[in-house]
Amino acid sequence: QVQLVESGGGLVQAGGSLRLSCAASGRTFSFSHYGMAWFRQAPGKEREFVAAISWSGGSTYYGNSVKGRFTISRDNAKNTVYLQMNSLKPEDTAVYYCAADNSPFKGRATNLAPGSWGQGTQVTVSS
Repeated sequence: QVQLVESGGGLVQAGGSLRLSCAASGRTFSFSHYGMAWFRQAPGKEREFVAAISWSGGSTYYGNSVKGRFTISRDNAKNTVYLQMNSLKPEDTAVYYCAADNSPFKGRATNLAPGSWGQGTQVTVSS
């Protein structure tokens, strides 16, 4: 079982930046073995893929709406995955969720399938 706790959300003006963090824990969960991802869900909309990173950090993948503005990274020593969000737009407003892959050692971030979720952190971008 894995516990995922997101932090770093808040209110920011358009054009600003935020960095989200997701800390993973669990007695039987080896963070460094699993790909991680970020998703988001705006009110009245379906949950949307944002970014993913492979277990090694060697492969990343981004949704089209955030490509070039957001960067996903991980620190396996701290069991933490990050999402650096730059040039934020009002349409980035959503609850952002961290997810862990459903199986370990997938080589490519595009193969990630969420198996566990965090509780989410709110990001609000004002115009």
